[in-house]
Amino acid sequence: MDDKEGRDFRQMMEASSIGWMFPIAMALGFGWGWGMDKLFGTKPWLTVVFTLFGVIAAFINLFRFASKDGPP
Repeated sequence: MDDKEGRDFRQMMEASSIGWMFPIAMALGFGWGWGMDKLFGTKPWLTVVFTLFGVIAAFINLFRFASKDGPP
């Protein structure tokens, strides 16, 4: 595999990770918030807050990926 094929493969793998970014970030935020709500008895506030944090984190990662420069 030459350099161009390796770079294309890496870009394809990075692009495919975008599809997993949102559900994983949201699930982690939801799980963390749900656990904190159970611990502190604040249901549903921390679940909502941490789920929103997960969504925000996913968008930040999306913008970071989109702002990367093209190949050198």
